[in-house]
Amino acid sequence: MQLLSNEHFYSRRSPVVAHGGMVASSQPLANAAGVHVLEAGGTAADAAVAVAAALQVTQPCSTGLGGDAFWLYHDAESGVMHAANGSGRSPRELTLEAARTAARGRTEHPLRLPPYHAHCVTVPGAPAAWQDLLDRFGRLPRADVVAPAIALAEEGFPVGPLTAAWWTQHAAQQLATQPYGHELMIVEEQPHQGRNATAAARGPRAGERMRLPTLAWSLQQFADLGAYPFYRGEIAARIVAAVRAAGGLLSADDLAAHQTAFVEPLAIQYGGAMVWECPPNGHGLAALIALGILREYETGPGRVAAAAAGERAPAGFAPSASQYHRMIEAMRFGFRAAAEYVADPDACPAPVSALLSPGELAARAACITEEARIAELPAPSPHNVGTDTVYFCTADRFGNLCSFINSNYMGFGTGIVPEGCGFSLQNRGHGFVLEENHPNTIASRKRPYHTIIPGMITSAEGSVTAFGVMGGMMQPQGHLQTAVALLNDGLDPQAALDRPRFQLAEGDPNGQVLLEESVPDATAELLRTKGHSVRLVGGSERAVFGLGATIRRDPDGTLWGASDPRGDGAAAGAL
Repeated sequence: MQLLSNEHFYSRRSPVVAHGGMVASSQPLANAAGVHVLEAGGTAADAAVAVAAALQVTQPCSTGLGGDAFWLYHDAESGVMHAANGSGRSPRELTLEAARTAARGRTEHPLRLPPYHAHCVTVPGAPAAWQDLLDRFGRLPRADVVAPAIALAEEGFPVGPLTAAWWTQHAAQQLATQPYGHELMIVEEQPHQGRNATAAARGPRAGERMRLPTLAWSLQQFADLGAYPFYRGEIAARIVAAVRAAGGLLSADDLAAHQTAFVEPLAIQYGGAMVWECPPNGHGLAALIALGILREYETGPGRVAAAAAGERAPAGFAPSASQYHRMIEAMRFGFRAAAEYVADPDACPAPVSALLSPGELAARAACITEEARIAELPAPSPHNVGTDTVYFCTADRFGNLCSFINSNYMGFGTGIVPEGCGFSLQNRGHGFVLEENHPNTIASRKRPYHTIIPGMITSAEGSVTAFGVMGGMMQPQGHLQTAVALLNDGLDPQAALDRPRFQLAEGDPNGQVLLEESVPDATAELLRTKGHSVRLVGGSERAVFGLGATIRRDPDGTLWGASDPRGDGAAAGAL
């Protein structure tokens, strides 16, 4: 591992190094909650739930109890990688015809539900995913784990600069029209007669102290009773009432039927290590396909051409045009497969073994040349997705690591807030399509195409790395680029996250290639000569490239942490 962020000042910060435990997230106060739990003797699982709860408070415009969650957990004692799919299903009463009726004349995309419609509410999987992680790998009492988050909600906290901008934007889009949206906003004055509290509310400003008392009550319910109130108790009743009042079909039976799915993680060898992802209905499969294609290209017939074109990045940091080109081409194939096969495995299982077979990957690699972009790939319409998610990772002194991701999907999701609960309900149902005979056709009790994916890397010498990049269709692209930076180019975790990224816009295999403005002009021009439609992206629009976090544990127990410079976050070590 080259410490390039220190030697060449490529990074604005150094990787954080510690031995007693670590948290890396998009919010320093959430880090503090996780470190507090680690220093109290908690495991990486305890710390992960503490961070998830604190992020529900400090970044409710991206995540929360009304959303879904996935996690990977590397258990040090057994050496086993565990995976959990905490995504919820559509209501039993929801049919394709009902969805088409709701969408008629109300959406720009004829094959999608309106993004904030109540039919987009799927069962929130996050509370159960939190509880199941604690039950399997936690050590501390649940009340101790979520106590820091409850204190933040009750006593208030200063809102981070980027979070304040996103919070205000999404509050205006999603909360402002909801009866209880004000529970996640600041009410500056008593509403006039005939005007509800939400109409008199706004999002917080940067540094402004935000208190969320109704959310504190919901978190206390979790502290006292675990996930039960969210699926069978008082909060469940309020969720159903809110969705039904908004025109949705979610029922008490839908919530009561929910269970986290404990699944076998997928893995592929790349760069002398194993890269791990959760299986569908998440699209981590797209990242593994892309990595496998790169592996076959770089070790097969393309090896000589790749070496001649410049296998490593200039000075070891910003990728060369050839390296970007190969990653883009591999990712195009990854998204092509995801669009065709990623769906609820109970309804439409993907041929994972075939897609990840060396022969299939080598056949795709053989299509790549150094000279030019592959012609248009046949592909279904790309997904219209949100980028509002939180990813974080935790490590403890016992050698365990957790890679965790939690999301409302688009900002506050639907913006529907159950009365007195202080959290909003996700709009994951927007990931369904209103087209018959499609893998993601909307149907009763079905899980939609999911964008949120945690990642892990294990190496033969014993190091373990938790990593992820949040942000809709950027996620598998971020995983690909981070894994290449760490495993192929030997960058340290911080330099790997600082590296300028590309994005196939909206995950479209035939779409525009977005490049961060820090990519040299000569590199962008070389990509254009290869046939790529390139647009440089700067300023606040760089949010499209996602926010990442990474923790690596060396065999001697040393922890290396990093967080994305594009956000408000940090990595923090425990004593």
